[in-house]
Amino acid sequence: MMLTGGSYVTVKRDEVLNDQTVTPSLENLETRWSQHWQLEGTYAFDHSAQRDAVFSIDTPPPTASGSLHVGHVFSYTHTDIIARFQRMRGKAVFYPMGWDDNGLPTERRVENFYGVRCDSLAAYQPGFKPSESIPLKRADFAVISRRNFIELCHELTAIDEQAFRALFVQLGLSVDWRLSYATIDERSQRASQRALLRNYQRGELYSQEAPCLWDVTFQTAVAQAELEEREVAGAYHELGFDAADGAELKIATTRPELLMACVALVAHPDDARYQARFGQTVRAPIFDLDVPLLAHPLGDPGKGTGLAMVCTFGDLTDVIWWRELQLPTRSVLGKDGRLLLETPSWLTTPRSQQAYAGLAGRTLSQVRTQLVSMLRDCGAMRDEPRPINHAVKFFEKGDRPLEILATRQWYLRNGGRDANLRDVLFDAGQALDWHPPHMLRRYEHWVGGLNGDWLISRQRTFGVPIPFWYRLDAQGEAEHGAPIIASEASLPVDPGLDTPPGYRPEQRGQPNGFIGEQDIMDTWATSSLTPQIAGGWGEDDGLFAKIYPMDLRPQGHDIIRTWLFSTLVRSHFEHGCAPWRNVALSGWILDPDRKKMSKSKGNVVTPQALLDQYGSDGVRYWAASARLGSDTAFEEQQMKIGRRLAVKLFNLSRLVQGFAKDDTGDIDQPLDQAMLERLGGVVQDATVALEAYDYSGALSRIEGFFWWFCDDYVELVKRRAYRPDGYSARNALAHALSVQQRLFAPFLPFVCEEVWQSWNCGSVHKAPWPQGGACPDAAVEQLLMSLSSVLSAIRKAKSDASQSMKAPVARVELVDSAAQLERIKGVSQDLIEAGQVEALVFIEGAERQVDVWLT
Repeated sequence: MMLTGGSYVTVKRDEVLNDQTVTPSLENLETRWSQHWQLEGTYAFDHSAQRDAVFSIDTPPPTASGSLHVGHVFSYTHTDIIARFQRMRGKAVFYPMGWDDNGLPTERRVENFYGVRCDSLAAYQPGFKPSESIPLKRADFAVISRRNFIELCHELTAIDEQAFRALFVQLGLSVDWRLSYATIDERSQRASQRALLRNYQRGELYSQEAPCLWDVTFQTAVAQAELEEREVAGAYHELGFDAADGAELKIATTRPELLMACVALVAHPDDARYQARFGQTVRAPIFDLDVPLLAHPLGDPGKGTGLAMVCTFGDLTDVIWWRELQLPTRSVLGKDGRLLLETPSWLTTPRSQQAYAGLAGRTLSQVRTQLVSMLRDCGAMRDEPRPINHAVKFFEKGDRPLEILATRQWYLRNGGRDANLRDVLFDAGQALDWHPPHMLRRYEHWVGGLNGDWLISRQRTFGVPIPFWYRLDAQGEAEHGAPIIASEASLPVDPGLDTPPGYRPEQRGQPNGFIGEQDIMDTWATSSLTPQIAGGWGEDDGLFAKIYPMDLRPQGHDIIRTWLFSTLVRSHFEHGCAPWRNVALSGWILDPDRKKMSKSKGNVVTPQALLDQYGSDGVRYWAASARLGSDTAFEEQQMKIGRRLAVKLFNLSRLVQGFAKDDTGDIDQPLDQAMLERLGGVVQDATVALEAYDYSGALSRIEGFFWWFCDDYVELVKRRAYRPDGYSARNALAHALSVQQRLFAPFLPFVCEEVWQSWNCGSVHKAPWPQGGACPDAAVEQLLMSLSSVLSAIRKAKSDASQSMKAPVARVELVDSAAQLERIKGVSQDLIEAGQVEALVFIEGAERQVDVWLT
């Protein structure tokens, strides 16, 4: 059978479908619509909503120090897509923003920005203004009081927060900015101190003097969750200890600089070389220390000589041996990483005292160099050090290996020493919905590997004060076992400035008076309460009941062990439940060398130029294209594609909205109906994907339909749409455009708002999410696929012949099954007009085939 084109309508191809079109109206979309949304309160949380109509988000508060990088753009876009989707689904979205502005990063930034150093003993200077000239060396920085330093911290973080907010607004985050908070503001301090007081009163918080990991650069204790191992160069030094019978026992150690703190030698109980000597005493070289040789299962017969030197403290294994073997404490290291000036009392011989005096006050590396030389001279070390590379623990923000010091610290129970509590927290993690699911294993691995409670005190300046004071006895010694606690009504308090009840200010530091706790809380001790802080816990209980437990915790997978776990701990103690229902974990952004982008590595890309060049929608498209939980390479090409997609949607909208409105005609043509049926399946698939936090899968499905719609469907029907009787095509185009503008809205919020409000009232972001349909009938999909294959064959023939896409086609032969040919006949006129075909021939056959002859 042959159909001829006859007098088909020729319509000039509209230039708005050209991908290269640059439309001035797309410029400045971000500024215009951001201001509009703020004025209209488009994203304001509805406080009258009931709990089942609320979707609450525990937004990660970014560290307000320095500048945001492209990794922030990446992960915060993921959260915003979900927030926008839930809002269009009819939920009242509780979407706050916090600023994590206390802690070490802020302190270091303030020091370097203003050229100052904090000294808690320095006098306060009212109206202090830092010098405009910043010294090159930190040692030359101006020394200021704690109060002056904190004032500068507040000043600089306020500036940084405004810059962060401006960038997030440009990115299009649909945050309700009225719900903002900072982790150092009074509301956060009240919540943090209130929770800590209750932890103490319930016995969940305790203080003790014990070995803890210590960063000598920042001079603060460090928690297990803040550690990272780094490979560093070291060396084994083989030292000889003298036994009572004159034998020499050799040990291999990487820490010869701690020889004067040796408390024992240890070997495995089954090591036959030493079984006869267990319980005997051996003498350490140079320092004449008599120490026991003891058995312990952590001794390793295959490591070195099988003998290990136990010092207080060289590593965490030393701590285990010290605790389980009940060994004495011999502390020689100061908080600054130098040997203490005073000669230890356990060094009793003139030789040992003289040796120590020559080392006192030196750094450990200096001590190592000098002590190795002394060991060689006395014959205790005959062989040269054997170089090795080994893993050493660092503070994640530090640049020097951690040491272990015995200090008084505050600890919060977390299951590290309580199997029952660990099981409860293990079960709490399993009860959450993890996206992607395999991230649960990281949580379980962390909980299962805990070896101690959470050390929450820090010896720093800018943070939430621990709200305790201590009585001083008649000799001026602090009674740490029974702190004076603040009342909840008085919060927030600063024990360094405020006076406890029952005392006068002049009694501070005096015998029978008081002193304030000098330590502050670990920044995670505050950030672990973000649901409570944002939700108004203890201050707006009506709001808190509506948003808690929250629906979603979005975050990076690298802080499962810190932020996620610590928040579960605090919620368990305070509320007896998990703080959220869903956890969505974003991956890292990788640089061209496949390394994580981070400020500390100096390989970050700042996003401002990208947002200006590709538009926020283009950058958001790149972020949304990555699968949840997967590490993603930084790739500008994806942003270019996103920009082109936004332009295409804009131009398509101009074309479709340019048709005369026809509110009465039905959509009664087979091709139009088939297109809408396919679209209904796309809506259904995208909805299911977004409900499962699979935003990249949803975007892929939506975008795939969109390009088919532009390239094939619009080309097939636009000539018919221009005719007076083309109401079916016009209405189908309008309906499909409306649906697609709403489908793209969570991903491309600016261009979607622009095109939506040109023909609708109100914001697209408050419009209802489109209703999905069943998957298209197989016959419908076959029809659409056949039409696309014919169009593709026609375009290829013209392209191969270097002819214009407007060139006429003499003949097209289509081979297919009888049933399929019958369906195509019903839409053949659209096909003839779209391809400029003079003769369309149908031939029945087993396999589809398309042949094209040009004129």
